Amino acid sequence: MTAHYSVHEDVAVITLDNPPVNGLGHATRLAIVEAMEAATDDVRVRAIVITGAGSGFSAGADVREFGTPSAMQQPSIHTVIAALESSAKPVIAAIHSLAMGGGLELAMGCHYRLVTRGAQIALPEVKLGVLPGAGGTQRLPRAIGLEAALNMIVSGRVVSSDELSDSGLFDLVVEGDLLPGAMKFARQAAERGELPKLRDRRIDHVNPDAFLQFAQNTVAAASRNFPAPLKCVEAVRACVQRSFDEGIGVERKLFMELMNTSESRALRHAFFGKRAAAKIPDLPRDTPVRTVTQVAVVGAGTMGTGIAMNFLSAGLQVTILETRQDALERGVAAIRKNYDDNARKGKLTQEQVEQRMSLLTPTLSYDDLRHADLIIEAVFEEMGVKESVFRALDAVAKHGAILASNTSTLDVDKIAAFTKRPHDVVGMHFFSPANVMELLEVVRGEKTAHDVLATVMSLARKIGKTAVVSGVCDGFIGNRMINQYLRQAGYLLDEGAPPEQIDRAIEKFGFAMGPFRMLDLSGNDIVWAIHKRHAVERPDLVYSKTTNLLCEMGRFGQKSGAGWYDYKAGDRKAYPSPAVNDMIVQQSRDIGLERRVISDDEIVERLVYALVNEGARILEEGIASKASDIDVVYLTGYGFPMFRGGPMFYADTVGLYNVAHATRRYGKGYRGEAWKSASLLERLAEVGKSFND
Repeated sequence: MTAHYSVHEDVAVITLDNPPVNGLGHATRLAIVEAMEAATDDVRVRAIVITGAGSGFSAGADVREFGTPSAMQQPSIHTVIAALESSAKPVIAAIHSLAMGGGLELAMGCHYRLVTRGAQIALPEVKLGVLPGAGGTQRLPRAIGLEAALNMIVSGRVVSSDELSDSGLFDLVVEGDLLPGAMKFARQAAERGELPKLRDRRIDHVNPDAFLQFAQNTVAAASRNFPAPLKCVEAVRACVQRSFDEGIGVERKLFMELMNTSESRALRHAFFGKRAAAKIPDLPRDTPVRTVTQVAVVGAGTMGTGIAMNFLSAGLQVTILETRQDALERGVAAIRKNYDDNARKGKLTQEQVEQRMSLLTPTLSYDDLRHADLIIEAVFEEMGVKESVFRALDAVAKHGAILASNTSTLDVDKIAAFTKRPHDVVGMHFFSPANVMELLEVVRGEKTAHDVLATVMSLARKIGKTAVVSGVCDGFIGNRMINQYLRQAGYLLDEGAPPEQIDRAIEKFGFAMGPFRMLDLSGNDIVWAIHKRHAVERPDLVYSKTTNLLCEMGRFGQKSGAGWYDYKAGDRKAYPSPAVNDMIVQQSRDIGLERRVISDDEIVERLVYALVNEGARILEEGIASKASDIDVVYLTGYGFPMFRGGPMFYADTVGLYNVAHATRRYGKGYRGEAWKSASLLERLAEVGKSFND
């Protein structure tokens, strides 16, 4: 059973029990209705308490039912709430830990709501491209006021029950044990005989029309490409201007409209993709994990300090190693500065800053890494440097320690071979800034042990990262694909498009940053080094020479004050550079290529389809186990527009036939060899299937 029914003298208790978060799937909804009928028919029962087992009250809809007939099967969530609200006996929601989405809507359908301190309260549906669809937009404004409710609904923000304790949403904050307190309250409610309903409350606001117009203007400006936030405002407007039943009708209509939008489908794909990323086909769910309480980081530069902060913030002891005292001191100072900055912004208390810094041990000696359970190398991206580090680690690390490399492109199997314990070696590719970026590429070597992989995936959750497993290849998933994207960007320069047009076109498509602004931020010299390495190791990869010429001009990006764009002191705005554009035009002449006008549509197709085609190859080779893993990498690590769902999902929406046709067409043009279609793409296009089928 997904809900349990019991009677305690004169109080019936319905306990939701559908792990992990008491999702309101069909079986649970049916169990609630049956329990309500039993309580109604039992003459002993004077009041009803509904609560949640385990980790919380309820997080709402059961995500396992999304997109299936069960999601709308009767009794629906609306039917369940109607049963609670219309009960002739008082119904009390006893909330602990969390009440989100449909779980909060269920609670708002009860006559009374009790809560423990620190419970997480939210209506997060907007993050899936929809709005609360079970009365949330109509009841929450009546409970906590128009402005506070609209802010919660439009943002999907999680709010502590402490913040809402005086709002009118809760009738009592229970200080002791929840269930005994709830049963005592239930008996008192039965004595009073009152059955208050949130639907009957009035909304008091000085000038609701003016506020709603202001909210609409503000939301419209902030939610470009996402229709759900504006629909939330529309639903709440109905709450103010119409009767409750009419407002519910508007809410349901808007909910169904949003469910069918491409934006909502993309956001739901991303939501499920993140969860699916943790499921590794050949890794049993019961694989044991190694104990990790002490972490070491080799390298106190930008990446090393950012990596260290992830573990310090999670309460783990961290030893950070450098070869020079001045570099070590700069690294520790950078960590301190980051935490102090967070404290000034109110994100941390000073006590929390000091607690985290107390977990950090700086050192210049490899001997001090002997007790670490996990050691992460974050040194210069050059195989010789990696070799010296891993040979040193192999000599000092204890038996069972996990040795991880933060390499972004190099062969993890070669790195593992520098040790006598390749089964303990794994790639942990953090993205910069490592203490902020959500993505962690976990690179599984040929000999990486199952328990090492399981441990790293578990640790990723602990430090708040979305981890995606990649096999070993040059650049893994993300950088291997971005290399093809950047090759096309270079070819577009050769053919006639200036950097500012290319950036503008892809940013209009929805990317956070175009390729040339991105390169100026990360450093053009990094790409230059990759081109030099590929000239020896991968002569089949031909690049535009413009990057090399740019770097020979000393234009490495923002760090040197000039890159693809010009920059002014104290100003990060990118200004088109006449000198760079002259260099690009001259390069076209030098290779005998007549420049042409290139449309923005062609720019977007070539950049995005280059990602898609390489992604298909990655799937063919088993580097990624599923298309959604690739989408998660690009949504969380590379600024791909969230409302488009990732490159592989976007290709599915365009139609793989159209993508394959375009790759063949571009294969007849300049540098057509870069457009050899992946056989998986061609095969799926031919039979009318998609990557995510």
